[in-house]
Amino acid sequence: MDIEEKESTVQNEDELKDENETATIEQPSAEEGAEEEVKNEEAEESPKEPTVEEQLVEAQLKIADLNDKYLRLMAEFDNYRKRVMKEKAELIKTAGTKVITTILPVLDDMERAEQNIAKMEDVEALKEGVQLIFDKFMKLLATEGLKKIDTTAKVFDTDFHEAVAMVPGQPDELKGKVIDCIQTGYMLNDKVIRHAKVAVAQ
Repeated sequence: MDIEEKESTVQNEDELKDENETATIEQPSAEEGAEEEVKNEEAEESPKEPTVEEQLVEAQLKIADLNDKYLRLMAEFDNYRKRVMKEKAELIKTAGTKVITTILPVLDDMERAEQNIAKMEDVEALKEGVQLIFDKFMKLLATEGLKKIDTTAKVFDTDFHEAVAMVPGQPDELKGKVIDCIQTGYMLNDKVIRHAKVAVAQ
C-alpha cells in the first residue's frame, strides 16, 4: 500500500470518529429524555393559574349570588312574620268562640227561667231550677279545664290563696290555715287564673 492510500484511510477513520463523537454529543441520554417527557406531561396536566381579573369576576359573582340568597331569605322571613301576626290577631279575636258556644245552652236556660220567674209561685221550685242551671254551667266550664281552688281547712299557700284578713285568737291547730273563703279562686288547666281571697287564722 502506497503512502497516499494510507493517508486516505487514516483520514476516513478520523472523519468517522468525529461523526460518531458528534452524534454522541447531540443525542440525549434515555434518562434525560424520560425526564423531559415527565416535565412536558406535568406542564400539560397542571391547571392554568387564574389571573387577578378572573379571580375578581368570580368573587363578584359569588357576592351577587349570596346577596340574592340573603334578600330572598329576608323576604321569606318578612312574609312569615306578617302571616304569624295575622294568624295571632285572628286567634285573639276568635279565642272565646269555643267557650261562648259551650255556655250558650246555659244562657238559654237562664233566659227561660227569667221569662217564667214572674209566673212561678213555688219558691222551692225556683231555687231548684236555679241550682240546676248553676250545676250545668259549672259542668260545662269543667269540660273546658276550669276548676275551683279548694280552700277548706287548707294551709295558707300564696300560690293559690290571697289573704285579705287575719283572724286572731284561733286554736293552735288552725293557725296558718284558711278558715273562710271570701271569694272563690279558679284554675284553668292547672294554672291559677284567679287566687282565692281568704281569711287566715292567726
